[in-house]
Amino acid sequence: MKIYKTKRRSIFLVTLILSLLLGGNYACQRGLSGGQQQGKKLNVLLVLVDDLGWKDLACYGSPFYDTPHLDAFAKESVRFTQAYAASPVCSPTRAALMTGRHPVQTGITDWLKGQNPPNRKLLNIQDRDELALEEYTLGELFKDNGYKTFFAGKWHLGEGGFYPEDQGFDINKGGHHKGSPPGGYFSPYRNPKLTDGPEGEYLTDRLTDETIQFIQEQHTQQQPFFAMLSFYTVHTPIQANPTHMESYSRKLPGGGPPWYAQEGDGKTLLHQKRGDYGSMVTAMDHNVGRLIQSLKDAGQWENTILIFTSDNGGLTTLANNREAPTAVRPLRAGKGWCYEGGIRIPLMIRVPKATEAGVVEDAAVISQDLFPTLVDILSLQSKGQQAIDGKSLSPLFKGESLEREALIWHFPHYHGSAWKPGAAIRQGPWKLVKHFETDKIELFNLSTDIGETRDLAAEEVAKAQELEQALMQGLERMNAQFPAVNPNFSE
Repeated sequence: MKIYKTKRRSIFLVTLILSLLLGGNYACQRGLSGGQQQGKKLNVLLVLVDDLGWKDLACYGSPFYDTPHLDAFAKESVRFTQAYAASPVCSPTRAALMTGRHPVQTGITDWLKGQNPPNRKLLNIQDRDELALEEYTLGELFKDNGYKTFFAGKWHLGEGGFYPEDQGFDINKGGHHKGSPPGGYFSPYRNPKLTDGPEGEYLTDRLTDETIQFIQEQHTQQQPFFAMLSFYTVHTPIQANPTHMESYSRKLPGGGPPWYAQEGDGKTLLHQKRGDYGSMVTAMDHNVGRLIQSLKDAGQWENTILIFTSDNGGLTTLANNREAPTAVRPLRAGKGWCYEGGIRIPLMIRVPKATEAGVVEDAAVISQDLFPTLVDILSLQSKGQQAIDGKSLSPLFKGESLEREALIWHFPHYHGSAWKPGAAIRQGPWKLVKHFETDKIELFNLSTDIGETRDLAAEEVAKAQELEQALMQGLERMNAQFPAVNPNFSE
C-alpha cells in the first residue's frame, strides 16, 4: 500500500493564501484566520458518517463503491490519509469530537450502554452513560460566539436531559439515545425526535432535507450557523437504497478468494462485495452532493467551512461467524478493534481561501483535534474550563508540520467484533497494541507495514518497552480505568 506524502505548499502559495485572508477582512488573531470573510463570520457544516470505513470512498481507494460527489469534494479540500477516530466505537469518539477531549477524560470509553458479557476473564469497567452536562461542547462553543446551532441525526450520548438541545444546540432533528435507527432507514422512523415522513421516505434523505432547510433559513436571516449532520447511515441495519441498488446489481465484487481472514475469535471480510451496503454509501454520497449544491445556491459555499469524517472504522470483523458488510484491506480488522481498520477513518476539510484544493495530507490527526482547530481558525472565545487534549490542525493548512508526541486509544471492553479489552499507542511510524487479558504487546512499523502483519516486539525490544511505558503512563495521567480479573471466571 502506498503511503502518501504530504503535498506541501510553496512559499508563494502560503504568501498568497495569507494575503487573501488579510485582504478578505479576516481578523488574523491566531495566524490563519479570525473567521470573517467580507465582514461575515464563516459558517461551519460538520458531516459525520456512522461506521464509514477508511476505504469506503473511491477517493480513498474503494474499488466497488460509487462516491462521485465526495471524490469531487476531495479535489477541493485537504484529504487526510492518516486520520483516526478517538475510539474504535461510536460514543467515545462522538464525545471526543464534541469536546476536544480524550474519551477517557469524558468518562465514556464504550458505546452507550455497551456490553457486560458474563463469564469473561475480565470484568467490565463502569464508564458514564451520558456526556456530562459539565462538558463544554461544540454546540455551546458556537452558541456562545453568536452562531445559530443545529444538529440532525445520530446523537448516542445520553438519554433525556442529555440530548443535543441540552448540550448547546438550538435545533435537534432526530438526535436521541439510540445508536441505530429504531425504525430502520424508511419511514415510519419510530424516532422521538423526528416526525415521520411519508411512508417509505428515506432517513438519509430526510436528515439532509432538514439540514438544507436550516441552511436556507440562516441565509435568509443573515445568521452565521454551525450545523452538524450526523448520519445514522451506514450503521446496521443494512437496508438497500432502491434508488442506487440497481447499479450495484450489475457490479462484480471488488476482489476474489479468499473472502475472509481469521481475527482472534472473529472473521474479517477481505473484499467489498455487498451491493446493499454500497447503495447506502452512494445514497450518503448523493446527499453530501445535495448539501454542497445547497450551499452554492445560497451563496454560502465560499463562506462555509465543510468537514467530512467518520466516527470509527468500518464494520469488517464480527464474532460468531457473522458476515460483516464492508472491507478496508490492507488495514487490519475493523470497528471495535484497536488495529488500523478499527480506528483509521476518512477526513476531509475545506476552509474557504485558507486550504489549498486537492492537498493530500499524511499527518496523523484524530477526532478531538477538530474542536481546537475550529477555535483556532475562527478565533472563537471558549468558555470551557476543562483541558483540551486535541491539537489545532491550522499549521497543516499553512504548510507547516504538526508537533505531537503520541496518539493513545483505550478500549477496555469486550465487543461484538471479537475484540477483547486493550489499548494502543502510535508514536511516529511506530504503533503498539496491548491486550489486557494476556498482557501481551504487539509492535508494528506502519511506514512499512500498514496492515500490521509483522509483530516486531521481539526484535525491537527497547522500542516496545518505551511505547508500552508511554502508553501506560499516558492512561494513568488521565486516570483511566482498567478491567479487573473476574474471580468467577472459568474456562
